[in-house]
Amino acid sequence: MKSMKRFTTRFGFLSIVTFITLLILPQALTLAAGDDSSWKKVEAIFGRTGTYSGSIAKFGFPRTDLKVTLGGVTLKPGLALGSWAAFAGTEESATMMGDLVLLPSEIEGVVDRLEAGGVMISALHNHLLGETPHVMYLHYMGHGNAETLAKALKTALSTTATPLALIPHSDAMKKSASQTIMFDGKKVEEILGRKGSESAGVLSFGFPRVELIRAHGEEIPPLMGTANSINFQDAPEGVATTGDFVLIGSEVNSVIKALRSAGISVTALHNHMLDDDPRLFFLHFWGEGSAVKIASGLRGALDHINLKH
Repeated sequence: MKSMKRFTTRFGFLSIVTFITLLILPQALTLAAGDDSSWKKVEAIFGRTGTYSGSIAKFGFPRTDLKVTLGGVTLKPGLALGSWAAFAGTEESATMMGDLVLLPSEIEGVVDRLEAGGVMISALHNHLLGETPHVMYLHYMGHGNAETLAKALKTALSTTATPLALIPHSDAMKKSASQTIMFDGKKVEEILGRKGSESAGVLSFGFPRVELIRAHGEEIPPLMGTANSINFQDAPEGVATTGDFVLIGSEVNSVIKALRSAGISVTALHNHMLDDDPRLFFLHFWGEGSAVKIASGLRGALDHINLKH
């Protein structure tokens, strides 16, 4: 009888624990998925919700106002025209970093306003070659109060023609549905060994490095621009691809050789951060051709990089 009572007592206790667990689990899962209240004020400033990975939020500002062509390809915003900002840390002690797609005439105004807002400029360069109109890419990083940083970025973006008003959800859904890819995305995924993300006619892949990457003594996770990035869209010859490989010095020339042997152009090689550890080199590329040929060439380049599997 005593053992039965002990069992009943324990069972009752476990039932209560189970009940409480089931009660709080959905909330815990929601928070783990990225429902972080730290960035609600940032969302209000930008007028849009972020994409979350844990407690990190990323906001996109695609240059849908620009019609950029390269050869016979009209670039979709998701291929190479996506300005963005990512936030990590806390509301009072945040790190903001990102990349802005700018016309040459927009650069000085953006630089002045970011600097005035306490945001550091870490790089300014091309990612493409021969595009019309010519676009430049400005990388930045800031530390401090999240609202202050977000307002500085919003002020800088307001000096450009970057669309800051959101397209109504129903219109965005219709537009996205009309921009499905025509090439064999499944075959590309099979060759690259990873599932991609399709949006508005662009198939995108991210390949994080193995190493922990830091800048200013803080971890810079993949969502903040340290993952190898590959994008595809339809093109007259099959697909067009661009993106950047995130490399340590010893990998650079092996990747260049792999890309060139597949007929893929190297368009830029530079740094995106000022004091990253390990020191990283960002190699940008451009390729056109059959989906299988291009994906196979990129797979060959990826094989020379220390990637997470």
